[in-house]
Amino acid sequence: MKKLISLPLLLLMVVSLHASKPNVVIVMTDDQGYGDLECHGNPVLKTPHLNRLHNESVRFKAFHVAPMCTPTRGQLMTGMDAFRNGAMNVSSGRTLLKTKYRTMPQYFREGGYVTGVFGKWHLGDNYPFRPEDRGFDESIWFPSSHINSTPDFWDNDYFDDTYVHNGKREKFDGYTTDVFFREAMDWMGKQAAQEKPFFCYIPTAAAHWPHFVPQRFRDAATKRLKAALPNLKKIPAGKQEALASFLAMIENIDENVGHLEDFLRDKKLRDNTIVIFLTDNGSTMGPDYYNAGMKGKKVTLWEGGHRVPLFVRWPNGELTHGHDVEKLTQVQDLLPTLIDLCGLPALEKNGLDGKSLVPLLKGKEEYPDRMLVVNYSRMPRGQAADVDGRSIPRREGAAVLWKHWRLLEDNALYDLRNDPMQNQNVIQKHSLVAKKMSTHLDRWWDSLRDEVNVPARVIIGSEHENPSLLTACEWLDVFIDQQRQVRRVDHKNGTWHLSVVKAGRYRIELSRYPREAGLPIGASLPVTKVTDGEFVAGKELNVASARLKIGGSDVRRAVGTEDSTVSFQVTLNKGDVEMMTWFLDKDDKPVVGAYYAYVNRLE
Repeated sequence: MKKLISLPLLLLMVVSLHASKPNVVIVMTDDQGYGDLECHGNPVLKTPHLNRLHNESVRFKAFHVAPMCTPTRGQLMTGMDAFRNGAMNVSSGRTLLKTKYRTMPQYFREGGYVTGVFGKWHLGDNYPFRPEDRGFDESIWFPSSHINSTPDFWDNDYFDDTYVHNGKREKFDGYTTDVFFREAMDWMGKQAAQEKPFFCYIPTAAAHWPHFVPQRFRDAATKRLKAALPNLKKIPAGKQEALASFLAMIENIDENVGHLEDFLRDKKLRDNTIVIFLTDNGSTMGPDYYNAGMKGKKVTLWEGGHRVPLFVRWPNGELTHGHDVEKLTQVQDLLPTLIDLCGLPALEKNGLDGKSLVPLLKGKEEYPDRMLVVNYSRMPRGQAADVDGRSIPRREGAAVLWKHWRLLEDNALYDLRNDPMQNQNVIQKHSLVAKKMSTHLDRWWDSLRDEVNVPARVIIGSEHENPSLLTACEWLDVFIDQQRQVRRVDHKNGTWHLSVVKAGRYRIELSRYPREAGLPIGASLPVTKVTDGEFVAGKELNVASARLKIGGSDVRRAVGTEDSTVSFQVTLNKGDVEMMTWFLDKDDKPVVGAYYAYVNRLE
């Protein structure tokens, strides 16, 4: 006869199981490079809290991400290469993380964790790509690449902004980085009080442009920058103010890392919490003043474009604290690492592109040398879908990394051991090394080439998001991702790739401005003063009519001078569909596409 377990004992066992699970906090900052830390020799910055985390962590000295934020974030979330998971560009319809790949919070959920994200998501703004669709129980986030991007709440300026909170827009008081850390700590505290293990992801908006920051941080950074100028490379006077603001944003991040540390101590969570710090790509400012001995910056394949800091601390985890790891590693490795550290269920772990770093975290140097591939979709140029193919994924756009060798775009080989600044192409001298690395690139490309250029599609008509706001940042291979582009009228147009989930009648409203701006389509705008700067003037737009083409419909409507939107009703069949829009002048000539489209399935 089987012995029954009493209910109190069963509850105690469940609580004990949860208590043994480590909490996880990942902090990812934006556009901060390897050299933008005091502990990495920065001659201007003061980052005492990050210095302390560095000193107490396993430090990865050859850790690589993508040279651009979206691919790094998608690789972190899925453990898969960017060209495989689909999130490979900052905009232009190539940010959408394919839904067939499970995400880090989904793994944690299945392992009994509660999950939260506070900050920049950048892997899709519409269903089924939003953080609340991809495994997060709690989400406070802003859309696309930066605050004041095209889909962001109109005129957000880093202070007292409106973010998306669990699917609904909500205003939050305070400076952006302060808000995300504050809300994250409040949420973590509630989970800890209920003895629930948590996974918390804090991807900051800072230090991404526009460089808005509380004045006290700018004053301190400006003073130190001025004192350091004689010992720095010559910085153009026009860049000094922007650099000071950039440094100030990082020091504000550091202050918040200190608040996080105090919180973990006060709540007695520090010892059993894995804290991970990394950045999303190389520095935007590093080459102008200090780049830790590397060449390159964000959106380049040089070492400074994709080698970034990674600190991992877990006091209870038997990690080799204060230890440097020199082996090549990359951002895809963090998901399988956390699966191992946290004992998450993951039958498909062996199918991930990343490899677990647990042996390195525990000081076991017998770790195989690997070849890594870094690739991303370039920023498109031009008024229509990228005619020069810059944003089209291609094999030759990659960097292959192996030991101290770097093969760039399959035509230049650099030996970092003897040439850390990558000034001498030695491909002729070391042709066998180059051939071996090129062969690895061939295998990598062959493993994903068949699906790499198939666009992910936003779903319309779903009960999960109806109506849907579509913005021009999803025009495939066309770049419109800044509200200043909307203001100044960048004369571009492109195509939305959509999937109709339910056949029926749809109302589609086209606009130049988002609804909350409350402006007519053709309205001009003065320069707008905001908390810490200004937004450019808005240009007048002379529009006489609008055209919508979707599925079998191709319809037009007149546009009045006071119209803020122009509305169409069309019947759509279930399935994949492309949508394109035009605003036209009085001579029926195209002026620009509609930057915003509100799509509503009618009952």
